[in-house]
Amino acid sequence: MVIIGPRECVVTVKALVVHVSRASGRRLQVERLRRSLPLAVEVIDAVDGLRLSDADIRRVVVSGLHRPRYPFVLSRTEAACFLSHRKAWQAILDDGLDAGLVIEDDAAIAAPEFAAVLGAAVAGLELDEFVRFPHRERNESGPVVRLRGPARFLEPRLPALGMVMQLVGREAARKLLDASRTFDRPVDSFVQMHWLHTARVLTVRPIVIGEICGQLGGSMIHPPHTGIAHKIIREVRRPLIRLAVYRENNRRRRAA
Repeated sequence: MVIIGPRECVVTVKALVVHVSRASGRRLQVERLRRSLPLAVEVIDAVDGLRLSDADIRRVVVSGLHRPRYPFVLSRTEAACFLSHRKAWQAILDDGLDAGLVIEDDAAIAAPEFAAVLGAAVAGLELDEFVRFPHRERNESGPVVRLRGPARFLEPRLPALGMVMQLVGREAARKLLDASRTFDRPVDSFVQMHWLHTARVLTVRPIVIGEICGQLGGSMIHPPHTGIAHKIIREVRRPLIRLAVYRENNRRRRAA
């Protein structure tokens, strides 16, 4: 996809679909995305958590690396998901793109204005921006920093979780890669911590995509936990880490 914007800059964009090759039940959905996206599509061979060795994990996962400390043990599949997104960010640089539309293979186009919203995102993109396409409403607060066509772009004080679809500018990809050679939390939690990577994170509205993980056999990242104690601990700790990151984001922005 090539768009010439009002500043007469040419933006080259490719869709990068992150897909674990053994997930045969998702191949049809990958093909649906290939047919429906208004972009050239490259399938990124995602890192398979089942094939990561303990040594592989130790090379990249450093518990307690950042503050506020992440209060959970990072799972093997969460580490693989982070590494898969790093592969997509690296592909943006290796392919000489200005931006990549990074898409997980359980994404689905859910609104007729998808192409118009995507076009608005691409046309207004700064290369250090990471533009989130959420798949459902989340409680994100922050100023609207850009209006373009049918789309409005919010700069959230705390970006919501989820990595279903993002438009990642080349310099944002570079910053994210530089800041995540090692990591201690899931990739979406890392993206929330603006001061670590300094890419500008925006969220676009209206919502034009869906997530159909349940129709494809469930999540490949979070294994089911049946223990009530485990569930209670997670429910208590989740809002605490969100609040801590929110406060740190605000503190650093005020100090900048």
